[in-house]
Amino acid sequence: MDPRLLATLEAVVRTGSFAAAAAELGYSAPAVSQQIADLERRIGLRVLERRPVRPTQAGQVLLEAELRLRAVLATAAVELDAVRDGSTGQIRLGAFASAAAHVVPGALARLAGVPIALCQVETDAAYTALARGDLDLALTFDYAQDPTPLPAGLRRRLVVREPVLAVLAADHPLASRPTVDLADLAGDTWVAAPQACLRLDVVRELAAVRPELRFEGDDFHTVIGLVEAGLCVALLPRLSLRHSAAAVVARPLTGTPLTRDVYATRLDTRRTPQVVLTLERLLHEEAARIDYGPLL
Repeated sequence: MDPRLLATLEAVVRTGSFAAAAAELGYSAPAVSQQIADLERRIGLRVLERRPVRPTQAGQVLLEAELRLRAVLATAAVELDAVRDGSTGQIRLGAFASAAAHVVPGALARLAGVPIALCQVETDAAYTALARGDLDLALTFDYAQDPTPLPAGLRRRLVVREPVLAVLAADHPLASRPTVDLADLAGDTWVAAPQACLRLDVVRELAAVRPELRFEGDDFHTVIGLVEAGLCVALLPRLSLRHSAAAVVARPLTGTPLTRDVYATRLDTRRTPQVVLTLERLLHEEAARIDYGPLL
């Protein structure tokens, strides 16, 4: 199988159309269609459903193979950079929203003279980008109560372990308490925002919460705004609350603490350019020196 055909298949599935894949790859749409047809002839199976565009079972097998192949080549490229001169050109750094706002700037300010391309990206997408060689380093996270397995071929270093806090409107009946028990909030409306908060089904395992307000997005500020308006309560990691000006309070939870682990994640290579290792160290140091100030 020609790896270029696998790359074309990946582009079609990711962009959702032959035309979009053609524009990205610099081909014509008929040329992309011919490449997919060539791939199907070679393996004797259909790899795509056309309307809507989605991979067949055979196509999914090839997509997974393409990702593994891309990861092998990306690993080789990183190790060649390290062998060549211990450095690399532009560093491509990925970070989720609150880390990009509060951890990354201080670290980059200390890494003078190195060109950086910063991309805001959530953890699952960061894993894929790292495996494909599209990022050199990424800040990712995992909740202790809802862990996600690290994909093969990646390695990560703990940057900071931060508490997950109960966030309430300032006029909430429990806002004056120094700590909050989840059971006391079971009757409140909870925000269901899986991209911005601990997943609500995990919270339900800890307390019998029922009402919910759905929010599809990854913006912590939106969640805080919903809480401020008295529409819901939420569980948010401390980093997302730094410098928040909203009229909300954040309180530690009684009993077993909830935590979110923030990691510096990269390809698991035998050799890594020194500048990437330096940035990894600076991110760790910057997270450790953040002044969170008093709870809101």
